[in-house]
Amino acid sequence: MTKRIKLHHWIAGLQWLFFLFTNTVVIPITVGAAFHLPQEKMISLLQCSFFFTGAACMLQAMAGHKRSVMEGQSGLWWAVILSLCYAAPSQGMSLTELGGNLAVGIIISGVMTIIIGLSGLSAFFSKLFTNGVMAVFMFLLGCRLNTIFLQGMLGISFGAQTGSSQIDIPIFFLSSFVAVFVILLSIKASPVVSKYSLLIGIMAGWFLYALLFDTEGIDVSGKIDIGLFPLGTPRFDLGLILTVVIAGLINISNTFGALKGTEEIYKTKTTNNQYRHSFAISGLFTIIAGLAGMVPYAPYVSSIGFLNQTKILERIPFILGGGMFMLMGIIPAVSHLMVKLPLSVGSAVLLVAYLRLLQSSLQYFARIDLTTANSYRLAVPLFVGIIVMTFPSSYFESIPTIIRPLLSNGLLLGILLSLLLENIHFNRFTPKKQRKVSKHMYMKESNESA
Repeated sequence: MTKRIKLHHWIAGLQWLFFLFTNTVVIPITVGAAFHLPQEKMISLLQCSFFFTGAACMLQAMAGHKRSVMEGQSGLWWAVILSLCYAAPSQGMSLTELGGNLAVGIIISGVMTIIIGLSGLSAFFSKLFTNGVMAVFMFLLGCRLNTIFLQGMLGISFGAQTGSSQIDIPIFFLSSFVAVFVILLSIKASPVVSKYSLLIGIMAGWFLYALLFDTEGIDVSGKIDIGLFPLGTPRFDLGLILTVVIAGLINISNTFGALKGTEEIYKTKTTNNQYRHSFAISGLFTIIAGLAGMVPYAPYVSSIGFLNQTKILERIPFILGGGMFMLMGIIPAVSHLMVKLPLSVGSAVLLVAYLRLLQSSLQYFARIDLTTANSYRLAVPLFVGIIVMTFPSSYFESIPTIIRPLLSNGLLLGILLSLLLENIHFNRFTPKKQRKVSKHMYMKESNESA
C-alpha cells in the first residue's frame, strides 16, 4: 500500500480527518458535561473517542463494509443518552446510577449487534427497515438532535435543570452568527472551500468566542484519568437497560441507511457479507464504548453527503484520515486543546450539519405512494414522537418504572411505532378498488429497502 500512496491521497486524507474531527469532537464534550465529569475524565473521554473512531474507520474500510463511510459515535445513541441525562433527576436517579446502567445496556447491545452480523440476521432486519421507517427515523433524529444543539446555542448547559436555566442572549447571538456563516459558506463558497465549511465555522467561532467571552472550556491542567466505566459502575435497572437495548436494536438503522445510501455512489449492491462484517465491527466498538464511557458506534449516514460533494471514493485517503485521527487521540496536547472548545460554537456548527437530515428524510418520503394507509403509517409515529418529545418528565411519573424510560423517549417511541405500522398489512381495512394498488406499493417499498 505504501507504494500506491501519493500526494493527492494525503490531501484527501486531511479532508477526511477534518470530517471525522467535526463530527466527533462535540460528542464526548457534551456527554462529559451532561454527566458533570471532572476534567481528567473529560480529557480521557475525548482521547478515547479520537483514537477508537479512527481505528473503527480503518477497520471498516479494510475488513468491514470496505467503503469510505465514517464509523463514529452514533447520533441516535447520543440523543438517547442526553435525553436520559435530562430526565434522570426528575425520576429520582443519580447520574452515576444512570451511567452504570447505560454501560451494562450498551455492552449487551454490542454483543447483540455482533450476533446479528455473524448470524446473518441482518438480511431479515433489512426488510423491516422500509422507506417509511427510514423516513421517520431520519426526521425524528433530526428533531431530537437539533433540539439539543439549539439548547447549546442558547447558552443552556448540557444536563442543566429546566427551572434553573436561562437563555444567554450574547452567547445566542454569537452562535447564531456562526450557524448563518457556515450555511452561507456551504451555499456560496466554491467547492474547494465549502467542503471545509464545518471546520472553518468551528475555528472562526472559537476565535470570536475567545475575544468576546471568558473561556467556556475546562481547566486542562493535571493528569489524564483513564479507566473503565467513567460514567458509573455497572448497575442493573431492568427498565433502563431494556430501553438502552431497544435503542441498540433501532441503531442498526444507521448501518442500513449508510450502506444503502452509498450503493448508488459505488454502483454496487451491498452484499450480505458486507452487512455481516460491518455489524460485527460496529458491535465490537460498541462494547468498547460501554467499557470506556463513550457513545456507541455506527456507520454515519452523513458520509453520503461528503462522498457526493468530494467525489473521493478511494479507500486509501479514508484509511489515512482514520490513522491521523488515531494519532490525535494518542497525543495529549491535542486533546488538551480540543477540550476547550466552546459548546455553544460546536452546537451551532453541528446544527447546520444535521439540518441536512431533512433532505435525507424527504428522499425516503418521495419513494412512498401516499395512499390513505401509508399516510397513517407515516403520520402516527411522526406526530406521536414529536409530541412526546415536548412533554415534561413529570407526565410519565404514573407509568411503571420498567417501561417509563422507553415511553417517555419520543425518538425511540416514534421509531418503534413506525417499525410496527410499516410491517402491518392494512389491506383488510382497505376498499376493494385500492387493495391491489396498496399491496403493489407496499411490496415495491419493501423491495427497494431490502
